[in-house]
Amino acid sequence: MKKITLLFLLLISQINYAQLRGIVSDEKGNPLPFVSIFIENSYIGTTTNEQGEYELRVKKPGKFIIVFQYLGYKTKKIKYVLEHYIQKLDVQLLEENITLNEVVIDKSKNPANDVIKNAIANKKENAAQTSKYTTDFYSRGIFRIKDAPKKILGQKFDDFDDVLDSTRSGILYLSETVSKIVFQKPDKLKETIVASKISGNDNGFSFNTAASANFDCYENYLPFQVNVVSPIADNAFNYYKYKLEGTFFDDNNNQINKVKVIPKRETEPVMEGYIYIVEDSWAIYAIDLTIKGNQLQNPALSSLTLKQSFSYNKNSKIWAKNTQTLDFIIDLLGIKVSGRFTYVFSNYIFEPKFDKKTFSREILSFEKDANKKEDAFWNKIRPVPLTTEETNDYLKKDILQTKKKSQAYLDSIDKKGNKFKIADPILGYTYKNSFKKWDFKYDGLIKGIRFNTVQGWVFNTGITYEKEDEEKRTYSGIKANFNYGLSEKKLRSSVCYTNIFNPQNKSELRISAGSTPAQFNNDKPIGAIVNTISTLFFKNNFIKLYENNFAEIYFGREIINGVLLNATLNYSERKSLFNTTDFTILKSDDLYTSNNPLLPFDHTQAVIQKHNLVKGIINARINFAQEYMSRPDGKFNIRNDKYPSLYLGYEKGFSGNDKKYDYDLIKARVTYDLTLGNKGNLAMNIRAGKFYNAKNISFVDYKHFNGNQTHIGQADRYLNEFNLLPYYSNSTNDAYIEAHFEHDDKGYIMNKLLLLNKLKSNLILGYHSIMIPKNNPYHEFSVGLDNLGFGKFKMFRVDYVRSYQNGFKGDGVVFGLKILNIIE
Repeated sequence: MKKITLLFLLLISQINYAQLRGIVSDEKGNPLPFVSIFIENSYIGTTTNEQGEYELRVKKPGKFIIVFQYLGYKTKKIKYVLEHYIQKLDVQLLEENITLNEVVIDKSKNPANDVIKNAIANKKENAAQTSKYTTDFYSRGIFRIKDAPKKILGQKFDDFDDVLDSTRSGILYLSETVSKIVFQKPDKLKETIVASKISGNDNGFSFNTAASANFDCYENYLPFQVNVVSPIADNAFNYYKYKLEGTFFDDNNNQINKVKVIPKRETEPVMEGYIYIVEDSWAIYAIDLTIKGNQLQNPALSSLTLKQSFSYNKNSKIWAKNTQTLDFIIDLLGIKVSGRFTYVFSNYIFEPKFDKKTFSREILSFEKDANKKEDAFWNKIRPVPLTTEETNDYLKKDILQTKKKSQAYLDSIDKKGNKFKIADPILGYTYKNSFKKWDFKYDGLIKGIRFNTVQGWVFNTGITYEKEDEEKRTYSGIKANFNYGLSEKKLRSSVCYTNIFNPQNKSELRISAGSTPAQFNNDKPIGAIVNTISTLFFKNNFIKLYENNFAEIYFGREIINGVLLNATLNYSERKSLFNTTDFTILKSDDLYTSNNPLLPFDHTQAVIQKHNLVKGIINARINFAQEYMSRPDGKFNIRNDKYPSLYLGYEKGFSGNDKKYDYDLIKARVTYDLTLGNKGNLAMNIRAGKFYNAKNISFVDYKHFNGNQTHIGQADRYLNEFNLLPYYSNSTNDAYIEAHFEHDDKGYIMNKLLLLNKLKSNLILGYHSIMIPKNNPYHEFSVGLDNLGFGKFKMFRVDYVRSYQNGFKGDGVVFGLKILNIIE
């Protein structure tokens, strides 16, 4: 008995904090999820989990007033003495009596509008109170799937079979993060992750960060996939109507106004639900707001709900956010996934004095062994207890992970997947050794069948060996490509070795050599599939090729934060090619153009003479004020959208078999994306360059502009191409300026237009130009609709384009098929 007592006392002595746990329920005994629980007049708090369970910890024992706060229920205060051991306290909450005063109201006046106007008028002052702070942060993310289909589009959907139950439901993803935050408005952040945990991955690092949880209704916009207008934005009355549902008094006798938020137009990025505003101070007490996926231009997302709860401290007189949840539902191709992120903010310290070196470009870092914490650590520090389901998921996936890491298991999976099938020579084949993390791939023949007038029917295939370490984020591989033209009767091949060996500074080495039919424009503006269709069915053989026999070495590395430098040394032998076939599917009297882009009706004149050249290229990309996250498995860069990206380059051709092919080229490029609140996004891409000593260089080395004569667009945005420009009409070996501007209204205008708003599309305005010496400037103006499609599939775009060069040149409609980008 003495031994047991001594052991008990020893265990108690190891507990250096006081802990209170229990269940919060309603009057009928139903558990209440995500109830805010905190020590009165402090920022020590937690929340209940989905089963109504909570755990509240304080560092020192003593007498406290515990506050239980939940929307729709009366706040409850309990005086309690917390000791140096675990104590249990179950609580029942009563429903709140929300009343609406029976007074004569002028129908021309809406009392809710007065509340919102006061909230808007005072939001700057209220926001300033929490403009600078440190806090402890906890987050938990969970994704669940329900009734998962066995097949999708005829293919087996069995990736998650090991974690699903008999109803094909279960947890797909579960992770937790504990971190310390230093924050200063509007956007200075320093987060140190103390602990990170992913179910089924003992070496994983969760991406649940404070930056991803920063939703502040005091700001005009909430940064989701598109900027969502806050219910108390400066221009909120242009987007919302309001209704006062009633009022109630909290435990500090503050009058709380419950205001229903109603969108004026449900096609716009606005939320609906409730916002609770404190009378007199007009601070936010809580929010409960939902937005639909199509309002966020994400049709796969059914809905997203944001809930926040704020607590009041009499000492600091500040309302501070203590809990937040983000719930979402995804429904696509019969797959139904629900998810929730739970966030807890505690131990705030407001208005601390930050040292000048507090904030840097590093916004996130990990403490050593942050992902190696034992269960005892998590049981001590976790503010929200795990549900039974979550506990079982950790246990189940830990066992499953051990099993899946074993060589016997991986070999058994590979043995099944590596079986050779009769159709593999046509469709492709992959052989894996999952334990040693390498695989061998054969592309097959059918994926690479194309047609052009130089080679006729073309068969492309390749074999690849690659070794990838996902944990270290390193990769090495060697790929051999083979290209055979039936009409040309010639086989060409090339090989490329790639090694990505340092994820901290993005170090990459590539060595390649071989022979290939190449487009004169190295950007390859003409897609092989589009060219095949336009050639065979319309006799428009736009693609023009030359033979490139080459050897090349490339090395790239980020030399300092935000500055990526790469260098290329290339030797190439160039030869002209000619058409070898006039085959077509739809017969017509039209003739194919020649393979000479300068003389399209001369089938005998070569565009270039056989020659060779050594070329050296140095390029730099500068992302100004680039921020980054430091993780043990690499550095993750975040471009600062306040500044443009600058690209600088120098290219020199030398040691050619004839001096006339030598040249120098200096070039620069600026790209910038500017978010205009909820009015869309303005993007630009401007290039400029100047050739020197380049009077007689090869046409291969000219600056070519990405034209389009097929009326088919393949890019997400047209910031790198011209939609009506003939492919080689403005190619130059002199100075040039190329500019692209595109404004995507993100639905700002389209959502307000009757009937057209049913399309749920975006209005796109574009301008593109080229300026080169001795030529009149080329201009394109376009207006189009993006985000078009059927149901949940929005992969189409349509633009009307007009071009000008020394007056009106032409117009046309361009059909954007983004899916071709994936197929190519």
